Amino acid sequence: MDKKLLDILACPVCKGELDYSKESNELICKKDKLAFPIRDDIPVMLESEARSLDAE
Repeated sequence: MDKKLLDILACPVCKGELDYSKESNELICKKDKLAFPIRDDIPVMLESEARSLDAE
């Protein structure tokens, strides 16, 4: 994940900071407990596509 891109991206729900998970290739919002997938090197920043982290 490009560091510059990560610096400008924000959670679409709360506008908070995102962390990159190399293991799962996702952007994680700790505040909302959501994981946004990265497909073909493109972050999918749609709430409907996010995975909930509540179960973990």
